[in-house]
Amino acid sequence: MKKYRDIAGDGGSNIVGQVEAQQARLRSRLARIRRSVAVVSGKGGVGKSTVTANLAAAFALSGSAVGVLDADLNGPSMAKLLGIRGQPLTTGADGVEPPRSALGVRAMSMDLLLAGDRTPLAWEATTQAESHTWRGTMEANALREFLADTAWGDLDVLILDVAPGADRLPTVLGLVPGLAGVVVVTIPSEVSHLVVGKSITAARQAGAAVLGLVENMAGYVCADCGAVNPLFSGPGGQALAAEFGVPFLGAVPFDPRLAAAADRGLAFVAADAQTPAARALLALAATLRAALEPAAGARA
Repeated sequence: MKKYRDIAGDGGSNIVGQVEAQQARLRSRLARIRRSVAVVSGKGGVGKSTVTANLAAAFALSGSAVGVLDADLNGPSMAKLLGIRGQPLTTGADGVEPPRSALGVRAMSMDLLLAGDRTPLAWEATTQAESHTWRGTMEANALREFLADTAWGDLDVLILDVAPGADRLPTVLGLVPGLAGVVVVTIPSEVSHLVVGKSITAARQAGAAVLGLVENMAGYVCADCGAVNPLFSGPGGQALAAEFGVPFLGAVPFDPRLAAAADRGLAFVAADAQTPAARALLALAATLRAALEPAAGARA
């Protein structure tokens, strides 16, 4: 059996050439994307992915070419939210063709590669301990492949739905150095604010611009009267945004119709555009689009 010192160069595998080719593909893909935005929370259960899907739909409704990368590899939900779950992946001359939602949003998700509804993502390794040790590296490699091998085409905006955990954002920043910034999602509770506040700090420490804070589930929409009633008695997202000195992008009330649309893979902002939650999401998208325009102009 050969040992490392017995192998000259890379053993004929041309690893360096493979990595360089992938990096070149990645640069080529990103060059055709005007703006990239990461949506983060740090905490699960705040509706970050639902906000992401509806932001993408709202951008598409305004005429933008939109892509979504589901960067939550272990809990992917974007395919379900965008109504593309179960669509087959095809490979063309330019790479893997991303499925498109009814509004034309192009998306790539680990969910499109898993075998069944209950199939978890498992990283193969000799032992479970080794799998745990290498998990971060393998996740970064998987995201790099999604970005480099997907035929995104020309996009006005690519939105990355980042998994919970403050450590996930640096990985994304390493893959997308031209990221325009991050949108942080919270709910009006002190527990959420505690974790989300750390995510804002982590984003700044990583050198990412914080485009603003979104407060999801900010009140409950009465199905009978349409009034928005408070859900929490704690401090709201506007106070958290002021505390950290970041823009407050808007508040989205909880509406059971939004959850129902998500389960059916429908764009809530299009199907129920006149509801308070949909109006809030559309206004949020307009505010974010205005914030992104200077970044787009600088990179054009």
